Parts: sequence; C-alpha cells; structure tokens
Amino acid sequence: MKFSENWLRELVATDVDRDALTSRLTLAGLEVEDVDVLGVGLDGVVVAHILSCEDHPDSDHLHVCSVAFGEAEPVQIVCGAPNARTGLKTALATVGTCMPDGITIKKAKLRGVESFGMLCSAKELRIDADASGIMELPADAPIGTPLAEYLGLPDASIGIGLTPNRADCLGMLGLACDAAAVLDAPIKAIAAIDAPVAGKATRAIRLDAGADCPRYLGRIIEGVDAAAPTPQWMATRLRRAGVRPISVLVDVTNYVMLELGQPMHAFDNDTLSGAISVRKATDGETLALLNEQDVMLDAGFMVIADEAQALAVAGVMGGMASRVTATTRNVFLESAHFAPAAIAGKARKLGLHTDASHRFERGVDPELPRRALERASTLLLAIAGGKAGPVCVAENVDAIPARQPVRLRRARLARVLGINVADADVERILRALDMRVETTDEGWQATPPSRRFDIEREEDLIEEIARVHGYRHIPMRAPGGELVAGAQPEARRSPLELAVDLVDRDYREAITMAFVGADLLKSWGMHGQGVALANPLNAELAVMRPSLLPGLVEALRHNAARQQSRIRLFERGHVFAAPAGAGDAPVETDHLAWVACGSALAEQWGTSARALDFHDIKGDLEALMAATGESESWSVATGDLPPWLHPGRSARVLRDGQSVGVIGLLHPRLLAALDIDQDVHVVECRVDALSRRRLPRAQAIVRFPSVRRDIAMDLPEHVGWAAVEACIRAALGTHLHALRLFDCYQGKGVDTGRKSLAMGLILQDESRTLTDDDANRCVADAVAALEHGCDARLRG
Repeated sequence: MKFSENWLRELVATDVDRDALTSRLTLAGLEVEDVDVLGVGLDGVVVAHILSCEDHPDSDHLHVCSVAFGEAEPVQIVCGAPNARTGLKTALATVGTCMPDGITIKKAKLRGVESFGMLCSAKELRIDADASGIMELPADAPIGTPLAEYLGLPDASIGIGLTPNRADCLGMLGLACDAAAVLDAPIKAIAAIDAPVAGKATRAIRLDAGADCPRYLGRIIEGVDAAAPTPQWMATRLRRAGVRPISVLVDVTNYVMLELGQPMHAFDNDTLSGAISVRKATDGETLALLNEQDVMLDAGFMVIADEAQALAVAGVMGGMASRVTATTRNVFLESAHFAPAAIAGKARKLGLHTDASHRFERGVDPELPRRALERASTLLLAIAGGKAGPVCVAENVDAIPARQPVRLRRARLARVLGINVADADVERILRALDMRVETTDEGWQATPPSRRFDIEREEDLIEEIARVHGYRHIPMRAPGGELVAGAQPEARRSPLELAVDLVDRDYREAITMAFVGADLLKSWGMHGQGVALANPLNAELAVMRPSLLPGLVEALRHNAARQQSRIRLFERGHVFAAPAGAGDAPVETDHLAWVACGSALAEQWGTSARALDFHDIKGDLEALMAATGESESWSVATGDLPPWLHPGRSARVLRDGQSVGVIGLLHPRLLAALDIDQDVHVVECRVDALSRRRLPRAQAIVRFPSVRRDIAMDLPEHVGWAAVEACIRAALGTHLHALRLFDCYQGKGVDTGRKSLAMGLILQDESRTLTDDDANRCVADAVAALEHGCDARLRG
C-alpha cells in the first residue's frame, strides 16, 4: 500500500515530522517499507507556457521554444522533448536553478542557438518516473507559480507492508483512523455526500451467487464527458499511490478505492444488455479481460454478467467488451461486497494480481458500497458532467457479516501485557479505533467497526491496546516459573545427531521449499503423488513435495551450473502423501535425504582422484545404520524400484524386512531431462527408521580365541550379499562372530552369469576354544546352506 504523506496529513491533524510519523506507524504494526521523498530542491522551477515551438535549424530533433514564465519577457529555450508544442503548460527550470541531481542550470548554446533554461520531465525533477517527455500540466495552471507550490510539494510517497489481516488500511479512511489513534491526533472525516439524482435510467440487478455476493449496487450516469481531463490534484494523489492515471472514468473509481478502500468498476452502459446478474461462471466459459488476456473460467469463479454474456470476473478484473473509452457517454457504476473466501486465490489462478482482488480476498467493509458509489458519482458529476440516475440495490441482508461485541477484561489485559493501562487510556484507544465501547464490571465490551474483520476475540482487543499504547511502554521482563528440560529417550537418536553424522562425512545441509512444481514432479515420474495446493503462490510451488530428492537435486543442479564440481548436500524435512480417504488430512512423514556427485574425495595430494560410486554413498548410509546398534536388521533389495532410479545400480533400503528408503544412481533419462551431465547418487530414508537404536549393553570380553576360515563361493550374479550373509548367519548361529567379504570376482574360470565371492568366517565360542573339527563343521554347514539357499557351489 502506497500513499501520499500530504494526503494523510490532510486527514490527520499532526505536526510530527516525517521520521517520527513513519516510526510510529511501523511500531504500531503498519510497517513502513520505503519512503520516496518528492519535490525537494525545486527552487527556481516554475509553471511555464510554450508560446511558440519551431524546429531547430541545425537539428532534426531539437526545438526552439519561446516560453513565458511570469516575467515581462519570454525566454528562448532549446528543447529536445518529443512532446514540446505550442500552447503546452510545463515546468521550466530557470537559469541558476540547482536541479535535484546537483546540476546547475546555466545559459547555454546548443548548435548555435542560445537557451536560457531547461524544460523538465517529471523524472528530471524527481517527482515521478516518467521520462518520455517534458511535464504536461493542465491548461489552467497559473504561469509563473512555483512548481512545488502548484503540485503541493514537497511530499513523500510512503509504502507500507500490511499483514493480511489489516485490509482496513488499504484505503486512506482506515489508514487515517489508525494513524490518528497512534498519534493521539484528531481526524478529519471524509464527507459522505449523496449525489443529486437528475436522471431516471435504471437497470435491474439479480443476485444468483448466494452468500458470495450479498450486496451489489449500481447507478447509471448519462451524458458524461469521458474525454474530460483528470484534475491535477487527483492525478497527483494517484501517482503518489503508485497508480497510473488513465482516464477520468477509470481514475475516479481508482481514487475512491484508494480513499475509502472499496474497489469499483465502470461499465459502458450502452454495451450492456438487460439486467445485471452476479452468478457463478459455467465450466469452460471464456472472457476477454481488460488486459487483453483471454481466460477460461470454471464454476469456482463468480462473474458479473448481463443477459447476453459475462462482463467481468467478480472481484478481479473487468472485461474488454464492456470497458469505458474516450467515446463513452453513459456509464454504469458498480459497487459491491464479495465474501473474501469467494475471491481468494482466483486472481492467482488466472496468473493475475489486481488491486481489487488484493482487497476483496482480504475483506472489504460490507457497509462501504453505498458510500463509495455516492462518492464516485459526486466526483464524476463534478469533473465529467452528466446526470445521475437512482441507485439500484440488490442485497441479501442475512448473508452480510455483522460485527459482534467482544469482551475485554481489565484483569486479563493486565496479565497479558504485564502492565496496568489506565481505564481512560483503554477507552480512548478503543474509541479512536472507531469502536463502540460499553463499560462493564470486569472491564469493557467493544463492538468493532464493520471494516475490522480481524477483531473477533479478547486477544485481538488486547493486541490493539498494546500496539496503540506503544510496545515501548511495555517493560521487558523475564518469564517466571520453573522450566523443566525434557529428557531425550536414549533409544532414539535426535535429528541433530543424524545431521552431525552427515556433516562429519563431508555433507552440507540444505533447506529447500516444501512445495514443488507439477512439471518437475512429472519429469521424475512422481506426477499425481503429491498433494496439490488449492491456492499456490505460483506454478513452481503448486504441489506439496512427495519426496525430498526433487528439491535437493535442483539445489545440486543449481550449484553444478556455477562451477561446483564436487557437491554433497543433505536435508531433513517432511514429505506429504495424498490422504487415504476423502476428508482425511495428507499423510506427513519425516525423511532424511542426501545427494552427491563428482569425486569421491576432495582434491588432495595423498590420493589420486576417483569418481564417486554406489559403494561410497552406501558407506555413508551404513555409517548411519551402524549407529542404530542393529546393523544386522538392515538390508537392501533390488526389486520394486521407482522409475527415477537406475535399475542396475540402485536398491531399496529395508529395516526388519520393511522398506524404509532407497539408495542408488539417478536414471540417465532423468539426468538428461534435468540437464545434468554427470552421475548423481542419492539416498532417501525415513527418519524414524534411522533414529531408532538399540541401547548398548556391557558384557565380558570372550576369553577364548577366534578361528578364521576363508571360503570362495561360485553363485548366480543376481544373488546379493545381503542374501548370502543372512543364509550364513542362519546356519551358524552364535558360532559366527563376524563375516568379512574381501573379494568379488567375475572372469576366467567363472561361468557367464555367475560370480565368485570370497569371504572370511570369524568363528568363536563364549564357553570354550573351538577345535579344527568345530571349524570344519561350521564351514561345511555354511557351504551346505549356501548351496541350498543361494544356488552356490564351493570353488576349489
């Protein structure tokens, strides 16, 4: 929200300086984000009149102008502006003027022709961004008047960042009320004057959208001069509020929106057919908008329509077919109240953001439409002439929200704020905020004005007292009471411990958005797995992520595109799956994921460079598995892999036979789609599986020596080590102390489709020393088990 400082000071009688004003607004929750000071250093700049404008004899773009500026004789000015012309009123910087950029205007000679001053653009004077030509002032601008005096300068365009609950301050009426309360200053009311009714033209109105539009007002004004210029004062206030003046019919509705906070729209009445209706759009209905965008609507939208066609998307933007133009003679002014829920997200769904939708989706005062219509009518009649017909009203009173009184207890106020605010100050603040206040035994009962949608309960009133009374008056006190630290269960590892483990293994933590784009998920083959948002911020953040990996890999790709060759990132966060049934909430799961590419080790002198492979990233996972104290409960399986993993170099991660994650190399097809030209290894696992651990138990060191026997087994290539290990452990039981795989061979001597695994069996008994016979029997049992369970055979 932007506004003119001078405009606010006209409404609120205060003598505080600009810094104090912006500081007090910010401390009251109306955060001032920027202040653009206008019209400083304009001494010597006056209103001037171009008496004649001739082409420069030695230039094809310069003009030689004779300019009157209030002195006895006009001056000669050489000007290159394309809009310089005879009869134009503009701004003249006279000789000796020091411009806002520090340049002093001097007598000069341009291509042999003398020039005594400079005709200025708004940008050169730093009062606007328009640099297309010299300023064009109204024909009645008094010649010789200091420009700053004529334009009401100096001034400042102040931008404030409003939280969504403060839609009441999106108009000067609400903003002034808040500022007056904060500054304890009187407020000048904006007069509510009914426009004189001289015409008889009316148009029927039907409300067919239920509670989504409980009030709609319209009025026909006949015989307007649409080409009439917008008054300088109005155009100035619009510009300083960040709104570009367009035409008097549009400017009046924009001005009323800025003044009162009520969006309005003007239709060319001659383009309308029959009654006006407010209805739901039909699926597939199309409309050409004012911005020349053709949109397709569905039943979730609400439209303003006549008996022939849709005219506007309600609360968002008008249509091209019924727009007002310079030839419009008869206008139908619209002023309505729309329920915030009916407008929320509709503009974003069309790829738009309009001033009207910004206000309606946050909530506009339902009592404003009549007042805004009368205000716009009065301004339009005064500027563009015409005669106004009676106001046409359609409303569903039962659906119009009413403000309910809210109780405020004196004791509760003191307890929450930690201070005692005098009763007189509480009542002054509440009344200054335009509330009706009644005194009760416990405190007060306040009824908020209809524009304050955000005041519903006692805490809301306490917040109002705190921010207007001043947070600086509330002392900082440490909270009392005993704080008891919660004990972390030893059987679970904290998320911080998991993160530290990965940091120790040379990973860096990343934080990505919890939302991703549907197109990105489609490229991963996850289309339809995420939970779509009803009102996304944009198309790239439209789906709640079903996995951490798409966001992490995007971060990796971003870094790789910026000359980072070795990238190792991890993230812990929640992922979301579609609800099991209608009406259920999305299923939210805590995951840990990491991605890596480039070399296995950082560049160094002690080891030659080697590319990262599957076993490196599996080692990182095994480190986290080992920390659970139950390495034997973990295993990997190669079946049922997601399509975005390489089928021959990936696996599912299991704990106690249950799938808890995946590990492997991204599929080359996905890497090509993501424009990544190197292998990327990934892991994603559920945090509950990684954090659950077995508590260590002390036990005596076995006094008897261990025995080692090495065997080499020839077995099918598809049999994994996890199956081999499980088979041997089941066969040898407690006699197997450890199992070591130290070689994997394929080649001469081994049949095609098979492999040779060489392993060491570490055998030990807690009660006695194992003999050679015991060791040989264990080896025989292991070989037999492998032959039976893994189709293996002992190599000679």
